[in-house]
Amino acid sequence: MEEMILRERTRGDCYRFLSACFCQPEKNVFQEEKLLQNLTNSLHRICPEAALFSASMEESILKCGNEELLVEYSRLFLGPFGVIAPPYGSVYLDGERRVMGESTMEVLRRYRNEGLSGSVDSRELPDHVAVELEFMSYLVFKEIEALETSDLRAAAEAVEKQERFSGEFLRRWIPPFCERIKENSENGFYTALAQCASTFIGSSRPVTGSFSLSNMASSDRDGNASSKTIPSRIRETR
Repeated sequence: MEEMILRERTRGDCYRFLSACFCQPEKNVFQEEKLLQNLTNSLHRICPEAALFSASMEESILKCGNEELLVEYSRLFLGPFGVIAPPYGSVYLDGERRVMGESTMEVLRRYRNEGLSGSVDSRELPDHVAVELEFMSYLVFKEIEALETSDLRAAAEAVEKQERFSGEFLRRWIPPFCERIKENSENGFYTALAQCASTFIGSSRPVTGSFSLSNMASSDRDGNASSKTIPSRIRETR
């Protein structure tokens, strides 16, 4: 169980680190916090193919001044003469290239269902890429919290929420969003970030996803396990 929890904690960290990379860049903070180094180390453990791109981000940022990063961040994600790669899910999901669409409202409902008022980052719209990635980190944390108390029913619910949110939102709009970055930027940091994010999002799955609420319910009825018991498939990872 400890090994599984460690892996899930690392996966949650990857979402959190990537979320920070899509915020307004502060090179000094990135370096002081060892953000990119931590991202690469975490990805090496769970998604080595994405770690290749985060390592490229580490190399690229050394060649960029903070002003250069800010200029490219603004050009790609803010405008002012048209946004090249809008960082909002509704632009890609709602078919009208507009923000605060129907999908945004659904994302907001998911946040509120978790007891989060508004977005998890009030400075951004609810379906901003950084906010959605942070929300995934939060859902992984809830899974870990349940696993640490052997509450497998709560852990399975958290896993299902992760899979639904990723499948209905992130895995649908992150690839075309990242493709726009790659097609329209010559900045090594942001092109590598786009490749890193799309690779990680495409492959990230909970290690606990192999057990489901329906399987647990069947075990409960059969008397073979309870919501507080570690299934045999999980027990092998100890």
